[in-house]
Amino acid sequence: MTINRVATNQQTQFFLNQLNTAGSALDKTQQQIASGKVSTTYAGFGDQTQVLQATIAANARNTAYQTATSLATTQTDLQDTQITSLSTLASQLSKALSDAVSNNDGSSLMTQVQSIFDQATSILNSKDANGDYIYSGGKTDTPPVSVTSLSQLAALPSVSQAFANGDVKKSVQVADGETVSYGVTASDIGTNLMQTLQDIANFDAGPNGNLSATSNMTPAQTNFVTSQIASATTVATGLNTAAASNGYVYNRLQDASTQQASMDTLYTGFISNIQDTNMADAATQLSLNQTALQAALQVTATLNKLTLLNYLPVSSG
Repeated sequence: MTINRVATNQQTQFFLNQLNTAGSALDKTQQQIASGKVSTTYAGFGDQTQVLQATIAANARNTAYQTATSLATTQTDLQDTQITSLSTLASQLSKALSDAVSNNDGSSLMTQVQSIFDQATSILNSKDANGDYIYSGGKTDTPPVSVTSLSQLAALPSVSQAFANGDVKKSVQVADGETVSYGVTASDIGTNLMQTLQDIANFDAGPNGNLSATSNMTPAQTNFVTSQIASATTVATGLNTAAASNGYVYNRLQDASTQQASMDTLYTGFISNIQDTNMADAATQLSLNQTALQAALQVTATLNKLTLLNYLPVSSG
């Protein structure tokens, strides 16, 4: 006589399926804990997949905006320093002219004018960290001020020919649909100063000039130098206005940067809520899954060992 197992093949298959389910659940929870993510594929996020994808894309754009805005802010900050320096040079020119009139002595004036020209040219031809000319107006590999000496400047028929920059103003996108223009060209901020320097150089080279050769200025020299004091003062005022405008742009970029940081925090938190594993919940679930798998293993093992002999009465004889 054959003693068959109590469990049927259908029952065995059922419990094997239970084992697979419990094992898969345990593997999933262990993977979530190990990776720190609810799922390693978009499919694992179910109906939140589209929201997650859209948020990740928005966060990536925001990160790109942050990088670009940071670079623009750095350049705008540098421009503030340099435009302020140009304004200081214009004020120094005004003082040098005033001193020459007050002392009736123009012997050192042209030396100071030459120094101011050299410093102004150096500022306007400055480069950024990438080696590009800051005030080039798009012609990043071309020095925006083409003259290298005061005599070259004086020889030009028009001061506009002293500038080789383009007209493109740098701008940066700081958010979806929002762009801030922050670029400044050499001709924008340097034309009036160069014009005053050219006027002084041309006068000095003319019949009434040669200021360095005399400690007592002639009436013609005094009249001309006096007229240039107002011109230099106007240049300084204009450069102060340019510095203020640049400062306004800097503040806009700072505000945009603050907004970008807030959006980064928002996006990161939103993504984390969907994507990241809640470790406390996962640890609890891991324990439950381990218990479920262990119970399924024990039931299946016990069931497969059962036969009718387990239910036959034991003979006492």
